[in-house]
Amino acid sequence: MEAKIRIGLAPTRRSIFSAPDAVKYADLTRRKLDELGVEYVDIKDINPEGLLYDDADRAKIAEKFKREKVDGLFLPHGNFGTEYECARLAKELNVPVLLWGPRDERPEPDGMRLRDSQCGLFATGKVLRRFGIPFTYLTNCRLEDPEFSRGVLDFLAVCNTVRAFRHIRILQIGPRPFDFWSTMCNEGELLERFNIQLAPIPLPELKTEIDRVQREEKTAVDEVVAYCHEHMTCDIPDPLLRNVAGLKLAMRSLATQYGANAIAIQCWNALQGEIGIMPCAANALLNEEGLPVVCETDIHGAITQILIEAAGMNRDRGLFADWTVRHPDNENGELLQHCGPWPISVAQEKPTICVPVAFTHNGAISAEARHERLTIARFDGDGGQYSLLLGHARGIDGPYTKGTYLWIEVNNLKRLEAKVVEGPYIHHCVGLFQDVVPILYEACKYIGVTPDLYDPIEDQVRAYLRGEDVTFDEV
Repeated sequence: MEAKIRIGLAPTRRSIFSAPDAVKYADLTRRKLDELGVEYVDIKDINPEGLLYDDADRAKIAEKFKREKVDGLFLPHGNFGTEYECARLAKELNVPVLLWGPRDERPEPDGMRLRDSQCGLFATGKVLRRFGIPFTYLTNCRLEDPEFSRGVLDFLAVCNTVRAFRHIRILQIGPRPFDFWSTMCNEGELLERFNIQLAPIPLPELKTEIDRVQREEKTAVDEVVAYCHEHMTCDIPDPLLRNVAGLKLAMRSLATQYGANAIAIQCWNALQGEIGIMPCAANALLNEEGLPVVCETDIHGAITQILIEAAGMNRDRGLFADWTVRHPDNENGELLQHCGPWPISVAQEKPTICVPVAFTHNGAISAEARHERLTIARFDGDGGQYSLLLGHARGIDGPYTKGTYLWIEVNNLKRLEAKVVEGPYIHHCVGLFQDVVPILYEACKYIGVTPDLYDPIEDQVRAYLRGEDVTFDEV
């Protein structure tokens, strides 16, 4: 389901310029936001002009926006604007800020200028910096210009990404597998730095919930089994398929119980001794429903999937993958693969529930993903420093392999390979069939994470964000 974002709309003016023109442009901005379907909290009830310029009104506006739980703040400068009121309001709300003003008209015949909005934007940008407030700048343009619509909608996606990052709680099912030292994380630091919370439970608690579900929710189990038969080829005995269904329902139940919006599970080997299956198909079913589930207790991987899906406004599901082997024929080709946790909506063929590569238990999924352009990302860190690796790729032809997989091509695999090996990243990443690189890049300024582009496209990303027409280098 697509995310819904609500922003606080606080048009601003300065007294020495035309107040009627500031009111006029504030109303035109409201009309344009209505056309775009943007949900916003207005301030027309705060004063007759519906504008921000007075400190007493600013306090009322802040109270209203906090009460309405706005996800972002939009500060259109109808004329020059009152920069310190903008900064005070933004500081109190602590949400992403969009700074914009309509392009100024030709001076009047007598030489007078009514608004000087661009000059006000320069002033407000400086004062926001003095207050230590990160902000997004939408270029000084007309409401009818395409960069306005694009900039506003991109800002909503940034707000959604920041909101998701600030409300992460991950259900950790079991410790990391002993052999996976690469997936260790610093739980205390994640909480202290980012308010990212973990809800760890042992595998026996999961087994107890599976037993309860299979005993008390037989109809729900039957529905999951029927869904699997309808949407997948089930090369798995029916008792084990019912275990897949029980596991799926149990994980959903535990995530609800602990208030988690993602899951990281110790997928092997103890789990197989308890329920006799790989969890991949159950993971895929939950991923399809929009509850991210990642393998091998990879907490940073779960964070990545939350971020990348939020950047896409939760319209599409992410695919949690290993960087595995180089393409046998394409020097810039690489295999993204995992035992089968990918949502079935990314597949270009009907998936099969079966036995995965390298394991002997059933319950994985095999299917090749669609050959489309995608964003790839990885949140990670060590030594107290966190960054987000991100870039573009596209699906290409390649040899058949087991599991959920996609052969991809990037611009320079050697450069990407060095990034992953030299760190702080590992062999896990998340892909999404949308271009959300600029959104993730911009969101990093609000969440305290360093963006790390694996291709040298930072100038292009920044140009896109300031409203220029940009074509990224095709891979």
